[in-house]
Amino acid sequence: MRKYEDTYRHKGLRKQLVDSLKQKGITDEKVLTAINNIPRHYFMESAFDKIAYEDRAFPIAEGQTISQPYTVAYQTQLLEVKPREKILEIGTGSGYQAMVLAEMDAHVFTIERQKKLFEEQRNFILRKDYPSIKYFYGDGYDGLPTYAPFDKIIITAAAPFVPPKLVDQLKKGGKMVIPLGEGGVQVMHRITKNEDGTTTDEVFDKFSFVPMVEGRNN
Repeated sequence: MRKYEDTYRHKGLRKQLVDSLKQKGITDEKVLTAINNIPRHYFMESAFDKIAYEDRAFPIAEGQTISQPYTVAYQTQLLEVKPREKILEIGTGSGYQAMVLAEMDAHVFTIERQKKLFEEQRNFILRKDYPSIKYFYGDGYDGLPTYAPFDKIIITAAAPFVPPKLVDQLKKGGKMVIPLGEGGVQVMHRITKNEDGTTTDEVFDKFSFVPMVEGRNN
């Protein structure tokens, strides 16, 4: 049984991580505070404990990764999260991104297509600390029409195109942050839904994500 501890050493390493994110251009204090508050080492195998606060991605189950902290901070900053906003996350993964959003007082609806990852979330030690997160097993391309519309949508996998059903589930004035492109490198986009239903697309930096796959994996 894994022993979970958040020591002064862990907290010191988190502060160093936050300082490095500032140096890389993350300026949203709410994002930085959220990352400073969440014990990232809880999200990975105990073997990674000593290096959990390095600014890089790490493997988790089912060939997925827990994203690099800079990537999490970058996407979250682009999302411009406000308290009590309803945010749809596509790709729960380790649950780290969802908890960063919840730490910023958002109401998070998160979808995972990998059954094993979805089931593992049920017993995760931090889950009880974030009752504002609702977890779903399903196809991210379909979103959650029952719970729409959403103020914001964040996609944490590489999408080959902007899923039209997700645009439909975005509020007018809402924003979607999505890495677009196939192959090893994607470009981060922020899509804003205008009052007339059209969209405005802003293009940002390049990143590397695991692919966004259709359907569910039992």
